[in-house]
Amino acid sequence: MKAVVLAAGEGTRLRPLTEDKPKGMVEVNGKPILTHCFEQLAELGADGLVVVVGYRKQDIIDHYGDEFDGIPITYAHQREQKGLAHALLKVEEYINDDFMLMLGDNIFQANLEDVVRRQQEDRADAAFLVEEVDWDDVSRYGVCDTNKYGEVTDVVEKPEDPPSNLVMTGFYTFSPAIFHACHLVQPSNRGEYEISEAIDLLIQSGRTIDAIGLEGWRVDVGYPEDRDEAEARLQGKETIKQ
Repeated sequence: MKAVVLAAGEGTRLRPLTEDKPKGMVEVNGKPILTHCFEQLAELGADGLVVVVGYRKQDIIDHYGDEFDGIPITYAHQREQKGLAHALLKVEEYINDDFMLMLGDNIFQANLEDVVRRQQEDRADAAFLVEEVDWDDVSRYGVCDTNKYGEVTDVVEKPEDPPSNLVMTGFYTFSPAIFHACHLVQPSNRGEYEISEAIDLLIQSGRTIDAIGLEGWRVDVGYPEDRDEAEARLQGKETIKQ
């Protein structure tokens, strides 16, 4: 199974850490965020990495070259950052089977293998890791609702009136059907092509999308303090943000 990593972002909220490097090259516990991502995807059995690059893309290409620990790397260029669905379409030509998708600004110590296993069971057309967050923070995320079987019934991006406090993390598995859905996505109020809308289109077409509850932790490295928290967690120290 191939793995797609989205790493085109500029990381403006991470400044000054990103003044001279792309977000994915910011170091956490002594190595770039992307190295953490690639190592985990290798452990999950990825046989190819397709990395979407954009801002300071050459820094990433020069660092990793055309392979990581023997796994070939293909690069796709997203010239403008117009949302995750827009980024995903940049890899369509390289994917012809089920694949993993990881956001290249997340650090995981979690049950990612459960998501991959669910996809391989052929019962689901897509699966992704979800976690419960404080209701005060829900509107920052893509929020989903599920039925009693754990199937996703609704997905909405950064809602004012969220249907639940269950949010998508940065790890998914998809069949190639997601690309057709991405082509149908219209720009959101934020002017972006949202992955949540593409997933919702799959649901509306009768596809089965499974939510897998997060066991462990993950940190979305969006601000300098997030980098510090991820580093503390990896070192087994008490987390900074409570």
